[in-house]
Amino acid sequence: MDYKKILTIQDISCLGQCSLTVAHPILSACGHETVILPSAVLSTHTGGFKGFTFRDLTDDIPLIQKHWQSEGIKFDAIYTGYLGSLKQIDYVADIYATMGKENAPVICDPAMADNGVLYSIFDTTYAKAMAKLCAKADIVLPNITEACFMTDYEYKESYDEAYVKGLCKAMEDIGIKTIVLTGVSYTPDTIGIVIYDKGEYSYYCHEKLGKGCHGTGDIYASVFTGAYMRGHSLFDSAKIAGDFVLECIKLTSKDPDHWYGAKFEPLLGDLIKTL
Repeated sequence: MDYKKILTIQDISCLGQCSLTVAHPILSACGHETVILPSAVLSTHTGGFKGFTFRDLTDDIPLIQKHWQSEGIKFDAIYTGYLGSLKQIDYVADIYATMGKENAPVICDPAMADNGVLYSIFDTTYAKAMAKLCAKADIVLPNITEACFMTDYEYKESYDEAYVKGLCKAMEDIGIKTIVLTGVSYTPDTIGIVIYDKGEYSYYCHEKLGKGCHGTGDIYASVFTGAYMRGHSLFDSAKIAGDFVLECIKLTSKDPDHWYGAKFEPLLGDLIKTL
């Protein structure tokens, strides 16, 4: 296996099992050198905690990039998650254009919305800017809500395969190349992932649990990236990530006090075996 150097750009929530505290250990477990560029530092994530601290690192991003460029550093892949502002999106777009090795894939998780609504700090202007950033990426991993906000496609709680294919085509029409659409549920007891690449559509589903966990989107995107950079296909990477998240939720559900994240760490050994 080639030893890959992957750059991931996200915030650090010191406690909460999301963003970089998920991406770093998962990518490392997948066998990759993991380079981080933190966009912000929070004491905890924002889902359910009160009085958390927040330090914006936007102005550090171009300084870090400039130093890397002076050292001639390039990456085998670039993977981005939660970005906190329009300015950060602009900086990341430049990193996409300049910091990857030849043919290095750019993977973007447009973490900004769920369940039909944008996260509280974002608006439609941000969603449109994220859509432009996604058009610069090679693989984009939105959920249905994020895809709808990027394309002005009508959001629906209930839908069929024709609706999802239409949503994928709408993303393709705004320049998004390869789509891994998460959280796609056609029946009450299943949920899965749609892979849409160059007009080809495939779907993988597994059982749907009654309750999810904070941070599972970050776990999914990190496992997908780690598997894909190990040489697995788009479909297999999507499947491996989906199965891993399912097992994380099952494990976490046994501990009602662990409400703030998903217990992924005990399962990293199983992930390594799967890869």
